[in-house]
Amino acid sequence: MYLVGFFQGACVHFLDLVRGGIHADASFPQVPFQVFFISLVVLDPLVVVLVALVRREGVWLAGGVMVWDVSANWIGNWPWLRDDPARLLQPVGMLPITLFGLFVVASATPLLRVMTMRHLSCTTR
Repeated sequence: MYLVGFFQGACVHFLDLVRGGIHADASFPQVPFQVFFISLVVLDPLVVVLVALVRREGVWLAGGVMVWDVSANWIGNWPWLRDDPARLLQPVGMLPITLFGLFVVASATPLLRVMTMRHLSCTTR
């Protein structure tokens, strides 16, 4: 799920950057959020590579990216969510980002535990 979700995110952010350039996320008035969303063009594929290589760093990076991604989206989109909460239920946008973020954060500890056990069993042989 990590690989699919972060690969899809990388593609979306890459296409946004191709279409809108560095101002692709100008709808967010906060410049740090704009910079963060552009950085996802690098961070999302990095998560994919690290997780595919079964690296603990990939899981940690995935958790951090999703905490920032969900937080930035909620803060940046709060005005229209407050005005029209039903927009949260759209199949594209806040709902899948939020659900995927919750999945990544909730699964990080069990996944890291399994990766640690796997690493320990490989080194004791």
